Parts: sequence; structure tokens; C-alpha cells
Amino acid sequence: MKLFGLAASLAVMASMAQAEETLALYNWGDYINPDILTKFTEETGIKVTLDTYSSNEEMLAKIQAGATGYDIVFPSVHMNDIMLKLGLLEKTDINLSPDFKNIDPANLRSKEDPTSSYCLPYAWGTVGVFYNEKVTGPISSWADFFAVPEKTGGKITLLDDMREVLAIGLMTNGKSVNSTDPADVQLATDYILAHKASVSAFTYDSMAMLASGDIAAAHFFVGGNVFFVDMPDIKYMIPSEGATMYQENICVLASAPDKENAKKFMEFYLRPEIAAMNVAQQYNGTANVPARDLIPEAIKNNPNITVSADTIARLHIFEDIGAALKLYDRAWNTIRTAQ
Repeated sequence: MKLFGLAASLAVMASMAQAEETLALYNWGDYINPDILTKFTEETGIKVTLDTYSSNEEMLAKIQAGATGYDIVFPSVHMNDIMLKLGLLEKTDINLSPDFKNIDPANLRSKEDPTSSYCLPYAWGTVGVFYNEKVTGPISSWADFFAVPEKTGGKITLLDDMREVLAIGLMTNGKSVNSTDPADVQLATDYILAHKASVSAFTYDSMAMLASGDIAAAHFFVGGNVFFVDMPDIKYMIPSEGATMYQENICVLASAPDKENAKKFMEFYLRPEIAAMNVAQQYNGTANVPARDLIPEAIKNNPNITVSADTIARLHIFEDIGAALKLYDRAWNTIRTAQ
């Protein structure tokens, strides 16, 4: 009887230990469908926590400052490469998982991890302009966007993001968003400075401001469409001069306390129905090819979300620019402090 009681106690303790397994995610704000986390916990018993950040740089700074306890981060591809060079990421061999066959080879964009032996392609999308057509009328270019305040009296905002903002100046001058030429960066800086008086704020909070009518147009990620399903006057457009394209990857930190659980989450996310759940809530693209057949028709048929080959040709994606980042830092400081 005592042996039976001991066995029962050990079984209960083992069950409790399993129930207390955890996984800590650090992701862009509102960038994962919470139903996915709930489903993962229901299937595995692993409790998931989620902290959020607003930019790649904010995330990297926190990790480099010694933040511990996080298992998974979701860097953009260029930051994925930077973190690999810094030795911050764990090799997962996710590319050897049977369901990795679902991943589109076109999304293997990491220069440092071209076969995805470290990170898993997660989500991609564009960064364009949201506008209240009732206030602004139709707009289709960066020139139209910056003209909104003068023409309509409506306010506009830019993202509080160094590379995204400077990218506008680079693209409108026909330059690469990854240029390391000081003359190109100066051109971009001058372009933004010439339009700064029209900009009410550099912010990530523009979607609430647009919904309330406090601003007329905003530079923002395509996922913002989720906020305007019932607001037909709010439109999204990819400017004719070009726009940026982002891709986030799922990466396990070298310092992750629960690496095994992190790998389980990556394999869970390889399932088409799970990747499709995120698209349905985030209004962005997925690297999971079978998942594309499962997404809602409204997203699948929206040319500004599911973009055409012609539109893709106008998109730029950031790369790690190494030491040239200092040029951008100085330019950004000039833009932010200019009166």
C-alpha cells in the first residue's frame, strides 16, 4: 500500500511538473493570434507567456542588456542575421522537421541562415499608407501622402522607426533601402527633413488615432487592416514609388531556458492550419504554402495584402548593413531633433 501511495504521489508530481512547463515569447505587439497560444497550451500543457516590443532595435537592446527568461523572439530577417553574428541565437535544425516542406523557398531570406537551420520563416507583409479617403480623397504615392496636410488640413504620422522612415527618402530618390553610400543617406535625410513640417508625430500608435479621426493618414504595417474591417473609408495603399516588405522569423535564443518547448512551438507553427489562423487575425502573408489555401477569401483577394508579382517588384526588404548603420543613426538623430 505504501508503495502504491508513493507511486501515486510521484505520478501526481510528474503531472504537476508537466503542467508547469513554460514557454516565454517576445514578439512584436499584437503580432500573434492569441488563439494560437491557447491551442498550443491545450495540446501540450505548456503555459505560454508573451511580452511585446515595437521595433527590432528595442528587442535587440533588451536582449543585449541581459534580459533573461525569453525562449523565442521574432526578428525581421536583417535582425535575424545581426543576432546570428552576435551569437544570440540557437541552432534548432527546424529545417529537418518533416513539415518544413510546407515552407516556401522564396521565404528563406536570411543571409546568415540560408537553409533555416536556426530560424523558421514566420510572417511577411508590406509597410505602406493607411488613409481616411473621406478626408484625403484617393491617394497613391508618397507625394500624395505628404501633401495631405496642405491639401486637406488633415494630420499625418510616420512610424517611429529609423530604417522605415529613411527608406521612404531612399526609395523616392531611386536608391536602395540598404544603401551604404553616405550621399544616398544624405539624400534620404534631406527628403524627410523637407517634409517634416507636415508630419504630426513619429509613432506606433497611429491606428487608434486614425480610427478616432485625430489623423487623416499614417505610415504603418499592413496588419493594421485588422482594425478597420468595419470602417470602409479607411484604405491601405502601397505607394507607387515603392514600399518596404518585412519578414519576421521565429528564432530561439541561445539563452533560452526552455529550448525543447521552443522547438515544439516551431513545429506546431509549421502546421498549415496554425499558420492560417495567424493570417486570419493579422492580415499579413505567410511562408507556409498550404496555409495560403486556408486563409479567408477577403484577405486572399485583397491585392494590397496578397500582393501581385508586379507589386512585389516595387517592394524593398531590409538587410544587415553592418557598420553603415552608424550613418543611419546619425541621420535619424538629425531628423528627430530638427526644428
